[in-house]
Amino acid sequence: MPLADVQVPVLDRAFMFGDAIYEVIRVYMGHLWHLEDHIDRLAAGLKELQINFDVGVVPPRIKKLIEETNLDDGLAYVQVTRGVAPRHHYFPKQSQPNCLVYIEPFSDPFAQARTAGGKAITFPDIRWQRNDIKATTLLANCMAADAAHKNGCIESLLIRDGFITEGSHTSVFGVMSGKVVVSPSSASVLPGITKKQVIELCASAGIEMHEAKLPLSDLPLLEELFITATPEEIIGIVQVDELIIANGRPGRVTRRLQQEFRTTVKNWLSTAVS
Repeated sequence: MPLADVQVPVLDRAFMFGDAIYEVIRVYMGHLWHLEDHIDRLAAGLKELQINFDVGVVPPRIKKLIEETNLDDGLAYVQVTRGVAPRHHYFPKQSQPNCLVYIEPFSDPFAQARTAGGKAITFPDIRWQRNDIKATTLLANCMAADAAHKNGCIESLLIRDGFITEGSHTSVFGVMSGKVVVSPSSASVLPGITKKQVIELCASAGIEMHEAKLPLSDLPLLEELFITATPEEIIGIVQVDELIIANGRPGRVTRRLQQEFRTTVKNWLSTAVS
């Protein structure tokens, strides 16, 4: 049905408490990019929240929507809630999970930023301590993203205890002495799907990288800085607050990884189409 016709019960716990898990999956030429990784992360989050739901029903639903709408480039959104229950904070003994799946075209508003780079601000990481769970309770992320938007930036870099954890909706990578560094996934840092892909691309391209905390104090020393996410793919950050990163343009490693990413997608599509 049209998305505007979907009705959500008021007592669904996603509406009351944000008690739900979600995923956003990129669609290239009608094909779902890294679908299994997204479904695995969805299942892991549901397990952590003790929501009993068979994620195996999700891929056929998305594929059916893509076929019925002839979607080319787009995004698929999946959300699984605990379901409708009386409004008590504790989890109900019994409830029927609700699953929302919708797709939409994606015109890629980030193309220019990938070429010229983008700006970011720093923002306190005021989120809860289980950011590895991709829950819909994103108000702290929204506050950080809104601050970036109001400052004409594409992202906020979240700071906790003097370290950059990640962005409001992205993973954050730095480059120092030609080596790539990114915060390791943990309870405080989401295991990003594109983050995982970039780590694999570094290995296949012979780019040295390691997972370690990125101190805020190292920002002036960085040769490059870039963010990754499903819609954004890979975007170089050329300015943070008033600080210009290196020469103010996306660096060699960032451009190399962008090229490797696009080549990987192209090769995957040629296989998927055939």
